[in-house]
Amino acid sequence: MSLAYLGTSEFAVGVMAALEPDLVVTRPDRAKGRGRQVSPPPLAVAAKERGLELAQPADVHELDLSAYDDVVVCAFGAMIKEPLLSHPGLINVHPSLLPRWRGAAPIERAIMAGDAETGVCIMRMVAELDAGPVCLVERIAIAEDDTYGSVSERLQPVAASLLARWLAERPECRDQPGEGMTYAEKIGAADRGLDATAGAVSNARVVRALAPHIGAKAGDLGVWEAAVASDPVAAGELWVVEGRLLWGCAEGSLELFEVQPPGKRRMPAADYARGLPSTAEGRVR
Repeated sequence: MSLAYLGTSEFAVGVMAALEPDLVVTRPDRAKGRGRQVSPPPLAVAAKERGLELAQPADVHELDLSAYDDVVVCAFGAMIKEPLLSHPGLINVHPSLLPRWRGAAPIERAIMAGDAETGVCIMRMVAELDAGPVCLVERIAIAEDDTYGSVSERLQPVAASLLARWLAERPECRDQPGEGMTYAEKIGAADRGLDATAGAVSNARVVRALAPHIGAKAGDLGVWEAAVASDPVAAGELWVVEGRLLWGCAEGSLELFEVQPPGKRRMPAADYARGLPSTAEGRVR
């Protein structure tokens, strides 16, 4: 049986680890970061390291994949349309418990929402986004200190195992429930901003959901690691208390552990705090 594997991200790399695809398809190289240096997607790097055949078309629909028995899509980052959508061996690996969190950022949105669990679904693809019949599903718990990085890392071998099982057993797929659907929109600039009118628990979830790949922001200060604190700090204010960096929320406060000042690199919050002018009480701004 011949297999084409479509993906882009580090998550797709982890899921492909147990496979020997005949063809790997990923997105074109693109400019990244402040320096706008052109870099290949993670899956392209992994495919080259393993000596796998690789294609990086501007549009995946330029390729004729009809000769492949199975086409697996995993974190590819582009919509699949006809005629590929009608391929009889087309399946998708989706990191959520469908129908909850259809869309581009299911892991991040699950953490932001305070979900107690998430998982992986193997599903058939249809024209409506992530709405196809589900063939296999496995759940994992989300701990209170989990980040996107830790959840993603745990989900990758789960997804790889489910995918291998699907390829071996071809289980029956069942339609998704008609209720309980939520949409995991792509993370935008507004989603990164911590909300001083929200509670510390909610803001801590945002920080965890965006670490270590995107990062949250308290005003213009990047926040990469934080936890709920009991110190009373006015909402939206930054304080240094006994060397600890605190940011006030509507309910409670956040202790910041790793931050990134504008135009600078990430650093321990204690190092950043030492260079800040503050009031006698500790308020910075």
